[in-house]
Amino acid sequence: MKKKPSRQQVYTLLVQIGRKEGDGLPEGATGAALMCFASGVDEAEAVRETVAILKQADTAPLDVTGYGTLAEREAQGHEVDPEERALMQRALDENAVIVAQMTPFFGSGD
Repeated sequence: MKKKPSRQQVYTLLVQIGRKEGDGLPEGATGAALMCFASGVDEAEAVRETVAILKQADTAPLDVTGYGTLAEREAQGHEVDPEERALMQRALDENAVIVAQMTPFFGSGD
């Protein structure tokens, strides 16, 4: 019996991470936001895979916000540049999670 090919799609996720020893964040950072492109049959699977991979990478995921598929983002009027599209295609081709951007957070010092 042949399995039907799965209908993988790529989802855009914004993941907030906290500090953890060995996380590779800059000194003084209190955490970071990671823009990720993750493949999955649905957004829930993409989120689960992303969180699992980030934990394996010694980070501490705290919160995930989903922005949907490329088609959903375009329908919402998001501008998606060619570089982002290429990373999304790579995530789909490799059935992978791609961290496209990392923005460290720094405390106010209060």
